[in-house]
Amino acid sequence: MTNIDPPPSLRSAVYGAPPANLVDVPDGAVQLSPLRPGAEALETLPDAAFDAIVVAAPPGAIERRFVLAHALRVLAPGGALTVLAAKDKGGQRLRAELEGFGCDVAEHFKARQRICAVRRPDSPHGLTEAIAAGAPVTVEAIGLRSQPGIFSWNRVDPGTSLLLRHLPPLVGNGADLGAGLGILAIGVLASPKVEALTLVEIDRRAVEAAKVNVADPRARFLWADARESALADLDFVVSNPPFHAEGIEDRGLGQAFITAAGRMLRRSGMLYLVANRHMPYEAVLRTSFRTVNTVADEAGYKIFEARK
Repeated sequence: MTNIDPPPSLRSAVYGAPPANLVDVPDGAVQLSPLRPGAEALETLPDAAFDAIVVAAPPGAIERRFVLAHALRVLAPGGALTVLAAKDKGGQRLRAELEGFGCDVAEHFKARQRICAVRRPDSPHGLTEAIAAGAPVTVEAIGLRSQPGIFSWNRVDPGTSLLLRHLPPLVGNGADLGAGLGILAIGVLASPKVEALTLVEIDRRAVEAAKVNVADPRARFLWADARESALADLDFVVSNPPFHAEGIEDRGLGQAFITAAGRMLRRSGMLYLVANRHMPYEAVLRTSFRTVNTVADEAGYKIFEARK
């Protein structure tokens, strides 16, 4: 008689941060979101790895279909998939998208969210096409590696462009907080007096793209929340900080980036920051820095230069 190893136990997973009052996420569920440092990468997991997944669906259509297709791929046949999205952030399309993959959808609405529950069909269709559409790609218009779902994934953000035009040649050891695809970093590293630059970014997909885009041995890459980074004794920090979290405007994000930059810089270290004009950053800048100058105020943006 031959001993046969039992199949590995299937696991549950969660993508993002679904509200606890709307859906139940099992204890020990594996986090799959690229916006959670340390999470597993959904796109690299094997087929049929889970028997239950809960997804807080991204608002962008290409990204959302990419995530849903991979979620169905890594579910065992008959596995449970629960997906939710706000009505104005993809929820209106959610049922049709899941039905397009061959799923029978049960749904309900709560707190302005559409919540869809499906079982993975034995033979879902359209997964390959949705995965290909949302996969990493070199965007010809900007000449950079990117992926749908990354901030400003297929264009240079106007704020970043403005900051680049006003950056002086930098010197020493620095960091780019919220580095994205590495566009600011490429400009910073054009200065031969920059010794090292750490690109800090919370989106794993952007970190992976930046590693392709920033081909410079002085560049270091850190998949982390800039607000929690332990970087210290820096000569300079550059940043185009985010002001949305999970698709919702959060002015406290940029303020927290400023506080973090102040903590990272040495005495007399410099912060160069771009912000939408309506963002209330001046007060926190003056709290964390000795001097604050507005270098530019145009096209809806402000450029700040602040000395520690």
